[in-house]
Amino acid sequence: MEQAALPDTLSTLDLLLRLGGATLLGMALGLDRELRGFSAGIRTHGMLSLAAAMVVISGMMLHHAVRAAGGDADPLRTVQGLYQALGFIGAGLVFTRRGGVHNLTSAGSIILAVAIGIAGGLGQWALACIATGLGLCVLTLVRIAERWLPGSGKARED
Repeated sequence: MEQAALPDTLSTLDLLLRLGGATLLGMALGLDRELRGFSAGIRTHGMLSLAAAMVVISGMMLHHAVRAAGGDADPLRTVQGLYQALGFIGAGLVFTRRGGVHNLTSAGSIILAVAIGIAGGLGQWALACIATGLGLCVLTLVRIAERWLPGSGKARED
């Protein structure tokens, strides 16, 4: 089982790998949105994933410092706070027009980018990479397969 390093043992290189890796994986998710012309693209996904990784690392370091001083801290509140803030970003992306709901996939992709950032910040690379791969499959392969689903509105005319 993969184990995250204690916050007080993170070297500058480890910080760079965690933050950089989270950013790159988030950007990989944003590529699909960028290629499809959505405003939440490579930069947005990369920045949110980076921000999530940074907040989680900072929260873990703060947790360690508080515990070392004899205090009590719950690092999971950092993740909870991230997801509460993310709800506002996701809600701002989604809108309705002419009876249809738009940007749900972009909002979902951004939520995944933040989750990948959290995993990257914690050094959980297997989790982050698997989630990125599955997310890319959903964004690309499933979109292609949807064309042949009956009643999807995206089926080819024969």
